[in-house]
Amino acid sequence: MSSKIHKISKEYEIGDKTIDGLISELAKSFGSVESRHLLREILTTAVKLGLESSDNGDLKLVNNALKELRYSFKIFFPYRAVKKVIIFGSARSLKTSAEYKMAEEFARKLTKKGYMIVTGGGPGVMEAGNKGAEAGKEFALNIRLPFEQKPNPYIYEKDKIINFKYFFTRKLIFVKETDATALFPGGFGTNDEGFEMLTLIQTGKSKPRPIVLMEPKGSTYWAAWKHFVDSQLVKNGFIQKEDFNIFRIVKTVDEAIRYIEDFYRVYHSIRYVAGLTVLRLNKEISGKTLKLINQKFKDILTSGEIKISPPTNKEIHEGECLGLPRLVMNFNLRDYGRLCEMIHVINRDQALGIAL
Repeated sequence: MSSKIHKISKEYEIGDKTIDGLISELAKSFGSVESRHLLREILTTAVKLGLESSDNGDLKLVNNALKELRYSFKIFFPYRAVKKVIIFGSARSLKTSAEYKMAEEFARKLTKKGYMIVTGGGPGVMEAGNKGAEAGKEFALNIRLPFEQKPNPYIYEKDKIINFKYFFTRKLIFVKETDATALFPGGFGTNDEGFEMLTLIQTGKSKPRPIVLMEPKGSTYWAAWKHFVDSQLVKNGFIQKEDFNIFRIVKTVDEAIRYIEDFYRVYHSIRYVAGLTVLRLNKEISGKTLKLINQKFKDILTSGEIKISPPTNKEIHEGECLGLPRLVMNFNLRDYGRLCEMIHVINRDQALGIAL
């Protein structure tokens, strides 16, 4: 005779019936049925902080961070369906510099194609991105610093300027609210943002996206950077050679735009459901392409094959991209450089006319 043991997850609560009841009632009063449990947990966390923390500095940090995130979500929400490109680069680049001119042209051409531009809001390359973008198609995520930086004068809709106290909340919004990344030559800040973006994708903490390292004519900035990465990080086993598939060094604006557009030619988005990795696609792929990726990328699977699939039950329940074709696989959740390579292979085959 077998017996089943059911795990009962402990409710996240204060432990005081009166307080927990008040929190539940408050969550019910303004939350939808779907979001009510999350709102209740947020409120519970806020009360726990008040009960447990005697340090006003801790409370100020949480308060400011939550306010910055809430306001950012509000500003970006109406534009979530529009693809956006984040531009990183030096605040000290002169208007006459090659990278400034390249960033301005890049933003101008992207917005004409329907993209929106997100910058750090400051001078230099960030200013060039806002200057080149069509009016109303750009955002500025400015950081408050003791010596710099004030928002540049090329942000035409002031409600699209968000001022941040913390770098970590600003960088979170940079990643969360954009679909592609362009890195121009820059200093510590640019390298910090670039390495964080690469790390997030390499570790699966961010969805795959196109990352272009923009190298203006006459510059060897990213070539020298890549040499360092190859000779020190790859050679010493700190990263894998396959991680180079996460980014592309480009020499021209048109090459960068083509790379970004090609990335989403077939690939649409990714979702993890009950142990499966689901790739949503803009177009169906052929049997030939499916056979190719199964042969070429079987090393990144823990078992089974890459298969064409209808939406999973969870996706159906949540109404996510139900009209799109899908691939499902038992991805090892480790080789994200190889996963990016697979996305490139699928997109390239579609461009070559191999896919349907």
